[in-house]
Amino acid sequence: MVRSYSKYEQTDAFGVVASATSNIVWTPEGVTQPGSNRPSGAGRAYAAANEEVLCWDVKKGELLSRWRDSTCTEEVTIICRSGIDPDIFAVGYNDGSVRIWDSRTATVVMSFNGHKSAVTTLAFDQSGVRLASGSRDTDIVIWDLVSEVGLFKLRGHKGQITGLHFLQPSSATSGDEVNGEVDTEQTFLLSTSKDALIKIWDVNSQHCIETHVAQTNGECWALGVSHHGGECMTAGNDGELKVWAIDLVGLRNAGSLIGEGTEQQYLQERGILYRQGKDRTLGISFHKRSDYIAVYGAEKAVEIWRIRTESEVQKSLARKRKRKREKAKIETNGDFQALEEVAEEKINVADAEIGEVIVPYVTVRTAGKVRSASWMQIKGSKKLQLLVGTSNNLIDVYEIPQKGKSKTEDAPEYTRTVSVELAGHRNDIRALALSSDDRMLASASSGGLKIWNVRTQNCLRTLECGYALCCAFLPGDKIVVVGTKDGDIELFDIATSSLLDKIDAHEGAIWTLQVHPDGKSLVTGSADKSVKFWTFEIVQEEIPGTKRTTPRLKLVQSRILKVNDDVLSVQFSPDSRLLAVATLDNTVKVFFVDSLKLFLNLYGHKLPVLNMTISSDSKLIATCSADKNVRIWGLDFGDCHRALFGHDDSIMQIVFIPHPVEQEEKHVFFSASKDRMIKSWDGDKFEQIQKLKGHHGEIWAMTISRTGDFLATASHDKSIRIWSRTDEPIFLEEERERELEELYENTLATSLEDDEQLGGEPAEAVAASKQTITTLTAGERIAEALEVGLEDLELVQQWEIQKRANPSIAPPQRNPLFMALGNISAERHVLNVLSKIPAAQLHDALLVLPFASLPPLFTFISIWVQRQWNVTLTCRVLFFMLKTHQKQIVSSRELKSTLEGMRNDLRGMLGGVKDLIGFNVAAVRFVGERVDENKLVRLEDVEAQEERVGKKRAFVDVA
Repeated sequence: MVRSYSKYEQTDAFGVVASATSNIVWTPEGVTQPGSNRPSGAGRAYAAANEEVLCWDVKKGELLSRWRDSTCTEEVTIICRSGIDPDIFAVGYNDGSVRIWDSRTATVVMSFNGHKSAVTTLAFDQSGVRLASGSRDTDIVIWDLVSEVGLFKLRGHKGQITGLHFLQPSSATSGDEVNGEVDTEQTFLLSTSKDALIKIWDVNSQHCIETHVAQTNGECWALGVSHHGGECMTAGNDGELKVWAIDLVGLRNAGSLIGEGTEQQYLQERGILYRQGKDRTLGISFHKRSDYIAVYGAEKAVEIWRIRTESEVQKSLARKRKRKREKAKIETNGDFQALEEVAEEKINVADAEIGEVIVPYVTVRTAGKVRSASWMQIKGSKKLQLLVGTSNNLIDVYEIPQKGKSKTEDAPEYTRTVSVELAGHRNDIRALALSSDDRMLASASSGGLKIWNVRTQNCLRTLECGYALCCAFLPGDKIVVVGTKDGDIELFDIATSSLLDKIDAHEGAIWTLQVHPDGKSLVTGSADKSVKFWTFEIVQEEIPGTKRTTPRLKLVQSRILKVNDDVLSVQFSPDSRLLAVATLDNTVKVFFVDSLKLFLNLYGHKLPVLNMTISSDSKLIATCSADKNVRIWGLDFGDCHRALFGHDDSIMQIVFIPHPVEQEEKHVFFSASKDRMIKSWDGDKFEQIQKLKGHHGEIWAMTISRTGDFLATASHDKSIRIWSRTDEPIFLEEERERELEELYENTLATSLEDDEQLGGEPAEAVAASKQTITTLTAGERIAEALEVGLEDLELVQQWEIQKRANPSIAPPQRNPLFMALGNISAERHVLNVLSKIPAAQLHDALLVLPFASLPPLFTFISIWVQRQWNVTLTCRVLFFMLKTHQKQIVSSRELKSTLEGMRNDLRGMLGGVKDLIGFNVAAVRFVGERVDENKLVRLEDVEAQEERVGKKRAFVDVA
């Protein structure tokens, strides 16, 4: 009889406000309430939470939606919002994939895969139709969001791409019209990279037109472009900021100058500024409406810089000239010629040094290391508002007053107005504990203890504690006990959110504590080489100022056990007969609880035992160690049943199911490690059952529910994850096969990575394709459909010829596949297979097909063209295959006749489609003109009018 086990799957992840791997995007949704114009909210923040994107209401601190693609387990590395359609977001992931999300429905609209490693930066163009993505693999890919394909890949940088920005000079200088028409086609891309270069690419001709060295000291880490596109700023190490002027008018005429041999520069260096912080600059953000720039590095501060107005610069230059004149007067002792030379120096704002134009305004000190800063543009608010995401799982909003008329040089006072912090810990969670009914979960970190509702994932209580290393619920689930690094035991009352008692228990850190199975006492183990036993006593304490008393829980030390080394873990056996103590000398000692006499000594681990667990029947003890091994011992004689190489790093936690429902699960245990994995094991057969992947950082703590219905784990990635038992059974053989398949697929995918061309210079622009397992299987499906379909097509054609001669002939015996699909025709089946492949993966899937499968494919395409089936898909497949296999097709006689026969039909079909689209466009214009003539509706862009006229229009209702 083959044994089956229960399968566990991740059902929930919570505890993260914002991951430090990605930026945060602010949007103005929810700032004003319906029916009101006054801003009352603080907008929404879209932040990464490991593999998810969370949408927070900034003012209320509520989670509004979470975006998670079940097929993706990689971390989010960058979020970018479309400027044209505010509901569309592009999200880049650690595996090099990019997904386009719709924020209204929280669904993936399309997904692209073109990079080999993490996506580091994304940028939409001004029409919102193209997206540029830069990655750690040094490539830039331009994606077309309408046809859902990668247009091309730009290669020129030698380091990770750190900044991208589309430049469209035609829209910036749309006042100059060429022959009455604005040229909207010209598009350029500005890119910076860790290789310290800044480049301008011509997107239409797919080549680099200009390159500069952006930083003098090594690497370029950030790019910021002003909202009108005329200036940009790059930043590197040592707090250096370089300012550049972008010649948009020159770029506009660049297209007509190509080939004339004129060497023109469109980027001019304006000067260098230095930040106060000398670390690496991570981001630069220009305010859209005001002349302010936010610059932040890896420290706990955001520096705000201000761009001075022209009059301010002139005043500053005049002051400097006056000082210069006075200095010259003293130095030359009234030499009039020298004085005249100084006086003749002209004041020209354009020639002013950049340090005169851009000046430091204020430094905002934050609660943690800054990971992202984003300007909040709330209409009607006079203050500057900055949304800051920090690396300690926090989102804050800071308000800074704008520069007033006063001449004071003091830095303005900023305030922290709103913060999203309750939904997670500031530091890594070091201990987890479940209440006896498995409804509440306590998580403890350095400085914070939080109580969560397991079902709803809501944070019920937040309490301040010391540096917690271990915690537990006391019987009754009303009190949580925490052991700290300072050697204190802290007792917290959940109902009143108060600290009941703080006991100075040990001289060293309390590494472990456990409540006795009878619930009447507690044991703690510490780095001071002692194990202490504490009994619970209720004492009547007087209420100060009255004669009444109130009952209060006290911990009274009853016994002490001294050992030779630091105690790392203690564990009672469920029958409360034995106590196991793990010490720093790599051994586990088992004592009798009643007499504290030594019963067993368990030797075997090469490094200290970090945790241990005893099975519910008190027969087995499993220990896990920093030597990456799990050992299973019998508690009768202390013999080691088996040593299992469990993980690739130190194993932090191990746990048996405390009260298994089924007898078979008595010896099933789980281990969690710093290698980010959780594994389940069979303690009788000594076999691994299942691997649970999900965490993106080392796992510090794990706890299990009473009957093993779910596990809770906490990790360095700040998340708490719940893994629930499902109804699906697991068979060990199947699980091993699945793991082997995964391994094979991973090695296959890495071996398919396209490599550089051999010899010669690599091409600057290449196809934006990347073969993955999904595109390979899609290609195989197409090849299979063609093979089966061609046989069936020939069979049906022969039958139709015979039927003309003999009308009563029986239908042929077709492939059962077609019968199963409802007697579908072969040509329809092949088209269905192609149409089911996502548009973004179609080209990569077609590349899998060998040249030999082109004749059958073209046979089917000619049928689709004749019948005018799915015109767009048909043309896309045909033109892509013609472009890919052009040389072989030209030299093939067989395909010539097929293609020539197809040409006339195709021309007719495309002509018809073109006429239809033209007719529809003309009809829409006609309707628009009629509406204008009748003045049924008046469309006015009030904001554009205001900008043109320069003053607000007043609308008056005349009754």
